[in-house]
Amino acid sequence: MVAKKETSAEKEKMKKQLKKIPVKDIKVTKAMTVDDMLQAMGRAGGFTAQKLADATDIAEKMVKKEGCLKILSFPACIMATGTRGVIVDMVKNHMVDLIITTCGCLDHDLSRLYAAYYKGDFMMDDALLRENDVSRLGNVLVPDDCYGYVLEDNLLPMFDEIFTETQSMSTHEIIDKVGEKLADVKGHEDSLLYWAHVNNVPIVVPGITDGSFGCQLWMYYQTHRKLRIDLFADEQMLSEMTNDAKYTGAIIIGGGISKHHVIWWNQFRGGLDYCIYLTTAEEYDGSLSGARIREAVSWGKVKANAKKMTVEGDATITLPLIYAGLANRLL
Repeated sequence: MVAKKETSAEKEKMKKQLKKIPVKDIKVTKAMTVDDMLQAMGRAGGFTAQKLADATDIAEKMVKKEGCLKILSFPACIMATGTRGVIVDMVKNHMVDLIITTCGCLDHDLSRLYAAYYKGDFMMDDALLRENDVSRLGNVLVPDDCYGYVLEDNLLPMFDEIFTETQSMSTHEIIDKVGEKLADVKGHEDSLLYWAHVNNVPIVVPGITDGSFGCQLWMYYQTHRKLRIDLFADEQMLSEMTNDAKYTGAIIIGGGISKHHVIWWNQFRGGLDYCIYLTTAEEYDGSLSGARIREAVSWGKVKANAKKMTVEGDATITLPLIYAGLANRLL
């Protein structure tokens, strides 16, 4: 195979990429803000610190871009942690127009509205936890009486009211109705479902039966056999929202079905214009969860000229830092 000779255009492109920007030391001061630190990281040129700073800049551009549909996707696990508060604030402060997530997001948001989760440790004795009716999610403890029982006691009566007039609804319609009914629940201002309803942010859960919320729908179905979940109505809305948007941008946390639904619908409009991916997954196994943004470019799911950044790291660290930077700049 003959090596390809570099053209003058390619050499010029390489020169631009090699423009000399000096690495500057981070100077920590007593009164510096999180945003000050992020900007210092951006000047430091240090590995993931640089990526985190660049991602914050991209997020700022995405939020400020007029006509940009702002999408947030994430797996359920972070809703069991205090990072739930960051997501709630992003919705409350109009930084999100659409959420695509997994069923457990609904479970944890609702359960924590009615009962408390507790701090634990990754190395706790899991057999002993089960003997004491406690489930472990990483280093978060979820007692049985704070989860399934809470949802069963509170959701089934809601479903009786929600499905009074119709027995066929999309996931985002059901979730919105539940969010509306939370207004009378103590502490509702901490709830993602409540603020999504208030600010008209649809929450789509493609795998609605893969969690306790979906299980409660299935239990309701046992005595209401005409109940139908209209998944096509969810897909129709996603198609219309992405196609009608002048620009689209996404902060994608983790992978799986929620990540894929974001990039899937954006391929039909030529790809995302802005894309930030926060991940701990590796790409060597060919998984969607580990696939970097550059792979999505090959599918047309992210534009080649999109403003994009993949940040490796735990989202319970990276997302609060990015949001703190945005809050300082935009609120």
